[in-house]
Amino acid sequence: MSSQQRVGLPHTPLCDQLGIEVPIISAGMGPIAGPDLVAAVSNAGGLGVLGCTSMSTDEVRSVVRRTRDLTDRPFGVDLILPARIDQGGASVRDVAALIPDEHRATAARIAADLGVEAADEPLADRNALGTDAEAQVEVILEEGVPVFVGALGSPGFVADRFHEAGATVISIVGSTKQAVAVVKDGADVVIAQGTEGGGHTGHVGTMALLPQVLDAVDVPVVAAGGIGDGRGMAAALLMGCEAVWVGTRFLATEEAGIAGWQKAGIVAAADQSPVISRAYTGKRFRMLPNDWTQAWEEADVDPLPMPLQPVLAAMTLGGMATDQGGREGVSMNGAGNIAGLIEEVVSAAEVVRSMAAEAAELLAGASRYLP
Repeated sequence: MSSQQRVGLPHTPLCDQLGIEVPIISAGMGPIAGPDLVAAVSNAGGLGVLGCTSMSTDEVRSVVRRTRDLTDRPFGVDLILPARIDQGGASVRDVAALIPDEHRATAARIAADLGVEAADEPLADRNALGTDAEAQVEVILEEGVPVFVGALGSPGFVADRFHEAGATVISIVGSTKQAVAVVKDGADVVIAQGTEGGGHTGHVGTMALLPQVLDAVDVPVVAAGGIGDGRGMAAALLMGCEAVWVGTRFLATEEAGIAGWQKAGIVAAADQSPVISRAYTGKRFRMLPNDWTQAWEEADVDPLPMPLQPVLAAMTLGGMATDQGGREGVSMNGAGNIAGLIEEVVSAAEVVRSMAAEAAELLAGASRYLP
């Protein structure tokens, strides 16, 4: 028994299934969730998850191995899954050829207004966001990663292979209908994320979504969306969830792979500061607004669907679209509504410890409301 269990910190059956000590999972937030953050969360007793969707197969292998250098604890990998496996392998240049001229012109005009020199060609010879899952999955299987997380899409075409390898398959959903579908397709665990969450998110609020998903599926449910302290964690566990999926709170940590100005923006944000925008990925994405998102709100054309819009953003903004650091006003800064609760940048281990300790105290005192 670990020291954390001896002091009465929350521990659920899912913790035993995943080989972790406390039911806290850090979200796989693209390159932001790199080896330093993931290892820190896992070393603190939670489950760190690498965000690998935007990476080449060589990059996926590299970050997995680097994480193993930093921790001997379990961790996971998060990917966006295509709607159909035959969509896999679409090159950036192939996707770029499908972008309408009016969208190219709009993006170029916005970039010029922001002082960014637009590129005529995509940045790299690689596959477009969310279309390279098959090759990425093969690397994850070869590397023996114990937990796979499907950020968007169905795990149907990969679930059997991960199960044969002894890995746990987790799917993120934003509705009860999606939860039922991914379990049917092989998900062992469902992350139900309410619209309050940062990054790609749905329409249903967390408190409304969780009980409906809990009633609809017979696998462990993880709560996500607007959870950033022990109070949210305790509420989720009392409702019947077996862990929490935390993104925004881990963005404002020492190990998160974003620039200081991005972390400062999250600390300074209020609960209504984050907005929904399709300006970077083509899908609903909650983030702190900036000049790029505002310009697309005012544009005569709507953002394109994925994978067209992320290719357009990358072509236009270069590495400033999503790279670590970038430039204020241009680079994406994802965040959920819980940002208003964050007051300082701390270590990832401190986030895990403080959330678990606060949740334990609240759970221990929950009986005071009973006669």
